[in-house]
Amino acid sequence: MADEKAPKKPKQQHVRVGVGVLVKDAARTNAVFAGIRKGSHGAGSLALPGGHLEMYESWEQCALREVKEEMDLDLKDIQFAHVTNDVMESEEKHYVTIFMSATCTKQNDNNEEETPAPKNMEPEKCEGWKSYTWQELKDIHSKGEPKLFGPLNKLIDEAPKSVQDFLNETS
Repeated sequence: MADEKAPKKPKQQHVRVGVGVLVKDAARTNAVFAGIRKGSHGAGSLALPGGHLEMYESWEQCALREVKEEMDLDLKDIQFAHVTNDVMESEEKHYVTIFMSATCTKQNDNNEEETPAPKNMEPEKCEGWKSYTWQELKDIHSKGEPKLFGPLNKLIDEAPKSVQDFLNETS
């Protein structure tokens, strides 16, 4: 007879690795891009661009790939920013999220660098991109509206100096 009090085994049996990217908005001081998630765990919550780390991929390669796929932006100055341990029991998920920071760049037809604007390349997964300052993200976090995606919520809770320093750098 099975023990009825034994904990339910989660669907996800292994911890997964996610990469979230703090992409600085070159047109707005101390702000990074985020968008409302659709059609996946965390739907309806505000999240940074990013995704799963693929086999044999570096963190930098993952950041480049995900931002290109989601926003059609090229990155430069990619750096490690922080890591969080994200246990999402209600969704039966557990992630380690690596946060990378970067600035974006775009070459115009004259091969000159210009200030790029993100495009919503995956409208089935994201409502669109908007930039937020650290203070705006903290205000959203405290109000709970819109809800922050779990890893971004934890990043705000942990308030790492590396992220705050990155946002306060002048580009």
